[in-house]
Amino acid sequence: MNDDTFLAHVTGTLAALPSVHAVTLGGSRAQDTHGPGSDWDFAVYYRGGFDPADLRAVGWDGEVSDLGAWGGGVFNGGAWLTIDGRHVDVHYRDLGSVEHHLAEARQGRFHWEPLMFHLAGVPSYLPVAELAVNRVLRGDLPRPDYPEALRETAPAMWRGRAELTLRYTRGAFVPRGQATEVAGALATAAMETAHAVLAARGEWVTNEKRLLQRAGLREIDTVVAGLRADPDALAKALDDAETLLRTAT
Repeated sequence: MNDDTFLAHVTGTLAALPSVHAVTLGGSRAQDTHGPGSDWDFAVYYRGGFDPADLRAVGWDGEVSDLGAWGGGVFNGGAWLTIDGRHVDVHYRDLGSVEHHLAEARQGRFHWEPLMFHLAGVPSYLPVAELAVNRVLRGDLPRPDYPEALRETAPAMWRGRAELTLRYTRGAFVPRGQATEVAGALATAAMETAHAVLAARGEWVTNEKRLLQRAGLREIDTVVAGLRADPDALAKALDDAETLLRTAT
């Protein structure tokens, strides 16, 4: 299958599953930043009960999780599949939950959740960001603008997390010369700050892959690359990181 035929095949199959009201394409392919080997990221938006067994029954190779298997929060499950030789991710999106997060985001309210593969975790407005940037293939979904209320509340939360991350690092890891822990903390704080920068701009974030670049924070690479297991050197690196992150806009 060529890409157009493949897209139509997968979309039609997902849209035909019981309770599914809409199907979207996300990730780099929705934003035309993909390469030849990029994954295909789909989401199924359902209302009421969704049974992953219906997706398993399609017979595609791969792993199909139960609802809630990926933490039960923003990411409540999905599938990692191989279809016609292509790597495909499918995310489950409960429309009732998505609509709740959209209403909360419009009031500037959200919460933070840990998520595997995300250094800084994710905000509960992530499904709202997906509505704004992903490509709707079947069904109808809202396409929200970035709420002004969220531009007021989100930067402060993310910068506060970054400041606490660095403060803890200075007291717990720097005096012991623990370069690995400091490296992890600097990466985390940089991601948190990048969330703050983009929130202040009113720019949606759906993952961390290009987050530092978008926020103009790639200079943190130089700080991390120069780390060594010496308390004085780590303290200097932390000073440099704090200056970089504090002045990021």
